[in-house]
Amino acid sequence: MSQEAPEDGFSLREIFDRLHERAFGAALFILALPCCIPFLYGVPQIVSLPMMVLAAQMAMGRREPWLPEKFASRKIDKKGLTRTANGGRKWFGWLEKIARPRLTFLMAPVGERVIGFFLVLFCASILVPLPSTNTVPGIGVAIVAFGLMARDGILVILGSIIGTAWIATLFALVALGVRTVSG
Repeated sequence: MSQEAPEDGFSLREIFDRLHERAFGAALFILALPCCIPFLYGVPQIVSLPMMVLAAQMAMGRREPWLPEKFASRKIDKKGLTRTANGGRKWFGWLEKIARPRLTFLMAPVGERVIGFFLVLFCASILVPLPSTNTVPGIGVAIVAFGLMARDGILVILGSIIGTAWIATLFALVALGVRTVSG
């Protein structure tokens, strides 16, 4: 898409229209990229909110993402699209090599709702104000999102395992902290 883009780029609405049913995966993947960078603060917490909104829309059964007009009409120029594509390949190019349609039943409407619910939790965990709490769930979201784009249920499961393990780790750390303080 970045190669086909005019110099002034595409609006987010145009990007979503071009991606059809894969728009949720693509939007979540693009937003998850900055969350995957270790020791980056502020940006992951900011992008986690729109990620949560998109994931909640999936959980509610929307077929395509909805954005307020103010955001839907925003353009990403060709240079920005190219930079995003190159950044995604740098960190997640290995996924392109292994991704292929498999276990596609997971992307049926009910499956996408369940995936959306888990993605909301993963995105919410990015908001935890502790050092490096954005990287692991960001990677989980990025892998799930790539799996959604590629219709690859194995990648969706892999990303979900990473995100769920992270949530379990956070709960264990909180429980340990509460026990230590109270005991």
